[in-house]
Amino acid sequence: MTPSPFLGELLGTFVLIFLGESVVANVLLKGTKGHDSGLIMITTAWGLAVMMGVFVSQKFGSPDAHLNPALTIAFAFKSGDWSNVLPFISAQMIGAFLGAVCTWLFYYPHWAITEDKGAKLAVFSTGPAIRHTPSNLFGELAGTFVLFVGVSSIYASDGSGLSPYLVGMLVFVIGNALGGTTGYAINPARDLGPRIVHALLPIAGKGTSDWGYAWIPVVGPILGAVLGTFLF
Repeated sequence: MTPSPFLGELLGTFVLIFLGESVVANVLLKGTKGHDSGLIMITTAWGLAVMMGVFVSQKFGSPDAHLNPALTIAFAFKSGDWSNVLPFISAQMIGAFLGAVCTWLFYYPHWAITEDKGAKLAVFSTGPAIRHTPSNLFGELAGTFVLFVGVSSIYASDGSGLSPYLVGMLVFVIGNALGGTTGYAINPARDLGPRIVHALLPIAGKGTSDWGYAWIPVVGPILGAVLGTFLF
C-alpha cells in the first residue's frame, strides 16, 4: 500500500473502532471472557485503542491522525484550509464502518445468546444513561471541547514523540470523568458509522438503532471541537 493521508485516516480509524467497540462487546455480550468486567476496562481499552489508531494512521500516511470528523472540521475552521475535510471524513467513516463489521464478525456467536437488545446496540453506538436532550448534547459538546483543547495542547508542546501515548491518556481520563452520562462518543464517525452497521447487518436479536438520538453524538462533538478553536 502506498501511504497517503486518506489511507492513514481510514486504517487508523479502523483500528480505533475495531479495538474500541470490541472491548465493549467483551464486557457486554454474554459468554465472553470479559463479561461484566466494568466501565474501567472499557475506558482503558478505548484510550489504548486511540493510541494505536494514531500510530497506525501516522505510519500509513496521515501525520495529523485526526480519526475524528469533529477534529477535522475544527482544525479546518481554525486554519481556514478545508481541502482535507471531505477526504478525511470519508476515510474516517469507511474505517469506522469496517471496524464495526469486524467486531460483529469477531463476536459472532455471542450475539445470539445475549438477550439484551440495548447491550447489543451499545457495542456499536453510544446512548444516554438518562435521556435528557439538552444535558446529553452538552455532555458530548463538553467532552469534545476537552478533547480538542487537550489534543491541540499536546501537539503544540510535545517534541518527544510521545503524543500518541498522551492522546490515549487524554481519552482515558475523558472516559472516566465525562463518559458516565452519554458514553462519550466525542467522535461522529465512532458513533454514526457503527450505528449504520447495526442498522444494516443481520445481528441476531437486535432491536432498533435509536435514530432519534443519533444526531446528538454527531452535532455535539462538532460544536464542542469548533468552540475549542477559540482558545487558540
